[in-house]
Amino acid sequence: MKKITVIGALLLCMTQFSCKDDFLVTTDPTRIGTDLFYKNETQFQQALSGVYGQLQQITSSAYIFQEFPSDNTTLDFNPLDRGGAAGWEAFEFSTVNQGNGEISNIWNLYYSALYNVNYTLEKLATSSLDAGVKGPIEGQLKFLRAYFYFHLVQYFGDVVLVTSTLANPNQAFDLVRSPQADVWAQIEKDLKEAVALLPATYPAAQVGRITKGAALGILGKVYLTQKKYTDAVSTLKEILPLGYSLNPAYADNFNPARKNGPESLLEIQYQGGNDLGEWSNFAYVFAPRLSAGAITGFANTAPAGRNIPTNDLIAAYETGDLRKDVSLKTSYTLNGTVVQMPYIIKYTYPHTITGRTDNNWPVLRYADVLLMLAESINEATGPSAEAFDYLNQVRKRAGLAPKTGLDKVALRDAIMKERRVELAFENQRWFDLRRTKTPAELAAFMNAYGAKEKAKPTVDRGGIAFNAQDYVFTENEYYLPIPAPQILINAKLTQNPGY
Repeated sequence: MKKITVIGALLLCMTQFSCKDDFLVTTDPTRIGTDLFYKNETQFQQALSGVYGQLQQITSSAYIFQEFPSDNTTLDFNPLDRGGAAGWEAFEFSTVNQGNGEISNIWNLYYSALYNVNYTLEKLATSSLDAGVKGPIEGQLKFLRAYFYFHLVQYFGDVVLVTSTLANPNQAFDLVRSPQADVWAQIEKDLKEAVALLPATYPAAQVGRITKGAALGILGKVYLTQKKYTDAVSTLKEILPLGYSLNPAYADNFNPARKNGPESLLEIQYQGGNDLGEWSNFAYVFAPRLSAGAITGFANTAPAGRNIPTNDLIAAYETGDLRKDVSLKTSYTLNGTVVQMPYIIKYTYPHTITGRTDNNWPVLRYADVLLMLAESINEATGPSAEAFDYLNQVRKRAGLAPKTGLDKVALRDAIMKERRVELAFENQRWFDLRRTKTPAELAAFMNAYGAKEKAKPTVDRGGIAFNAQDYVFTENEYYLPIPAPQILINAKLTQNPGY
């Protein structure tokens, strides 16, 4: 995929302007210009689908930024190939710097998607579409803008806040980072407007699109992240009468045959088994690198060995927790030999074409809503029967005894532990750690985890010692650095401290 910087993404609007030089005025007969597009519902739905496609791209690598940095996962270390050490591996070992290519990639992906959201919203505002058609499209676009900025503000802190396209491409060089408070305010505004515009359900042909429930759930999480606990409680409770429920079996949330079930508020849609380019491949990315087809089911494949469950996470499961065997395994058998190596099983299901799985990615489940409610109530007013009930609904499905009689601190810890195992490998852990700890607390926590991993690595390192900087987490790493190319392009952007 062609890389597009923030300014590059914004400069795409240059194609909308006429040029004075005649030799530049050309029409590509294979393309529909913007003056001819955005004319009817079908075209707006196509534009919206394009942004959903970008959401797929963002989600496909999100584990690098939302699981790897945490204590949940590590990597199947390859002593013969250190090519990823300065890129994706750096998120596991806390050695990220401003030149990291993965950071540039996500920055470009998010801002390219945001440009498309803003441009489509502007075209939608001046369109003649019926309000009943326009409203849901607008709601989905505003949700997506909020969702993208929800990630960006947690990754980087102050970020470039752009909610419209530029009248002149030169204006891109004047963009600066907006204070977090402004970004959070825009996120809340977009989500509130999305809630008002989105339907609770869609016709069968549109199942999987963003709903009112999804907007309420992410808004509740936005409030929770900002420690606006009363707002979180009231918002999350609006979800309760919308008809969601826990699946009877935990595994139903990840089975491709049961996509978009009663527990799903939002999952990123993928489709395997064809040549349409919509497939996922998480099973291949997460399987141990030397497992060949033992896990994926297709021989002569080379899994990536990323997102390996840590010893620390495996130990967090209580005896009898039904979720453990659905989420991970601790060994596999290859050519009759048992290999001791943990791996994620949650996204591994039979499929028909090598590397093209049919698994969706869960973004928001009803179990998450229940646990957020328990947490918000506990933080707002302390332990209560209601808070325990929400927590214990999740525990009951997992086959575990209910929690009772805990004080506020103990209940807080119990909820966080429950979130860790319930939502393991769903890209929730890193953001949970960040929002519940100060930078100093997070640094202490991650350094303690790193010391354990160094003392007893989850994965054999083939005789390669840890680097002196591995698992040395400093307070400034609470935020990622702004990508170095962005600062080279626009000198008005500032770098986060410590990088």
